[in-house]
Amino acid sequence: MSKNVETGRDLMADYLDRIGAGKVLVSKEPLSFDWTPPELVGRDSELGELASMFYGVENHNVSCRAVVTGNVGSGKTVLTRRFYLDLSAKLEGRRKVIPAHVNCRNHPSTSQVLQQIALSLDSGHPERGFSSGEMIQGIRRNLGAHGNHLLLILDEVDVLVRRDSSDLIYKLLRIDEGQEEKGSVSLILVSQDTSLFTLFESAIKSRLGASNTLTLPAYGSEDLSGIARQRYEAACRPGSVGRDTLEKIGVFAAEAGGDARMAIELLETAIRRAEKKGRSEVLVEDVLPSKLRAASVEPSQVHGLSLHQKLVLLGISRRLKKAEEVSSGDARKLYELVCEEHGAKPRGYTTFWKYMKDLESEGLVVSRSSNSRKGRGRTQYITMPNTVPAVLEAKIERDLVGA
Repeated sequence: MSKNVETGRDLMADYLDRIGAGKVLVSKEPLSFDWTPPELVGRDSELGELASMFYGVENHNVSCRAVVTGNVGSGKTVLTRRFYLDLSAKLEGRRKVIPAHVNCRNHPSTSQVLQQIALSLDSGHPERGFSSGEMIQGIRRNLGAHGNHLLLILDEVDVLVRRDSSDLIYKLLRIDEGQEEKGSVSLILVSQDTSLFTLFESAIKSRLGASNTLTLPAYGSEDLSGIARQRYEAACRPGSVGRDTLEKIGVFAAEAGGDARMAIELLETAIRRAEKKGRSEVLVEDVLPSKLRAASVEPSQVHGLSLHQKLVLLGISRRLKKAEEVSSGDARKLYELVCEEHGAKPRGYTTFWKYMKDLESEGLVVSRSSNSRKGRGRTQYITMPNTVPAVLEAKIERDLVGA
């Protein structure tokens, strides 16, 4: 074996040694948006207010309801998840609470939502073959037979209501009518749309109760630093992220609208940068520059885009929250999914590419060409080096809600 080959292998070994070296990161799970911490930063009063809406739920024949709203990154999902975990523990031995958390963006139709509820009660429930009415009856029978109480959280419920009307909400609120046993289902509706109540008919508004509404404010820089600290302490080696670094993350995330998801993403990117350089400590300068530029994406830049330009950008932003780049083919598929979600008809391929070029000229995305792995031709890959995808997603979502 030649000396050059051995040298090349040594260099490759050094390069690969950095992968998963764990000089900073021990567990990636706490850096996920889906992770539920044991305690919530800056949301004690909101948890208390939500608990007050569930007064008496420990008693059989009692059901409760609440509506939780707030901007993207205000902690709506994690608040409701923490609440149902705490409630289940509190009622242990007195009332069996079965939680079902359904994201209506991922399951935007009545049948899909009911299927997810049915699966939470019976993991072996068939995927097809039942009407909506039959599934509601099956859910009612299951709860009655086992004496369980369903705590149903419909996240991003406005997507369901805009697509399929509020009929399912009405039926769930009346699920116990005509039954001997009452109080089988408690309901929490979650949405970033603070005008959610206006989407409902008067009968639903009456049953939900206007006083059962909780609106979460944006986080301040101190709370955002605290969220970053909590995630760091759960995910990283002790002492690897300093106070100044966490404070800088809090300031940047607060400037971008008080978005907790941005704080988490800033932390994760800074950790990745430190580990890439082989360091065991995340420095203040690791929380930089593209992340700072994220705040420079002015609302007017998003507001000035057409509906379909926003939808293209929204699909790309969602993918780039968890990936370094997205292929043009995947970007097209994501655009079609977002169009379906918002009830828009996707434009043709030529028009889609015009939107892509327009977004690139605005500096919102960057594309590069690469030889295709599947034969001839070249594939375009799209990145966002000038912004944080989660922040841009939040801006687009707010703009679409206000449209």
